[in-house]
Amino acid sequence: MKEQSNSHTIAVIEDDESVRRSLVLNLELEGFKVVTAQDGEEGISVVNEHHPDLIILDVMMPKKDGLQTCKELRNAGISTPLILLTARSAEVDKVLGLELGADDYLAKPFGMLELIARLKALLRRVQHVREIDKVNFDDVTIDFKAYRAERNQQPLELSAREYRLLQYLVAKSGSVVTRDELLDEVWGYNSYPSTRTVDNHIARLRQKIESNVDDPKHILTVHGVGYKFVA
Repeated sequence: MKEQSNSHTIAVIEDDESVRRSLVLNLELEGFKVVTAQDGEEGISVVNEHHPDLIILDVMMPKKDGLQTCKELRNAGISTPLILLTARSAEVDKVLGLELGADDYLAKPFGMLELIARLKALLRRVQHVREIDKVNFDDVTIDFKAYRAERNQQPLELSAREYRLLQYLVAKSGSVVTRDELLDEVWGYNSYPSTRTVDNHIARLRQKIESNVDDPKHILTVHGVGYKFVA
């Protein structure tokens, strides 16, 4: 039985017609509104026109592949949650996609129930951080919605993952966030190589936003537990 319609719109960018049709059918049965595109170029236009709540993006496509499409969307300041679909087995492609700003990925062939479960979980995860559009502290200004950062009125280069990580910490401002929670909530899946990945990203963030990386004032380490953001 079809569920009651909800307010979420999903963009499916997939060149394989059979996969695309299956995704549309199953997502509509879940009550989602679905818009589609057959390649990356068309996909960017569809995202700009319909402003979906989540994007499902195939990696291997003609004209403009999924990784390039993901990069262009993030560079344009579009922070819509994004799940990559890939038939590739190379770990580097999956990691590169996540570093470019994807929130999760599934390798083909995948189970439709798993995709829908991850999609719903991702929508729930991002809901509480969407209200955090901007933060100011010291001489730093971060606009999460536009993916724009400045320090002392000079452009500050942050990766898509660094924006997501900082946004989550700001959303949890004053509270201790564990490394495992950051892996799950920011990277989007629990099997990312190790919690050391979080530490490396935190170290890079501190170099960019802290006036003294040896004595940070904003991203604090809570030894044995995780990190805490203080404005």
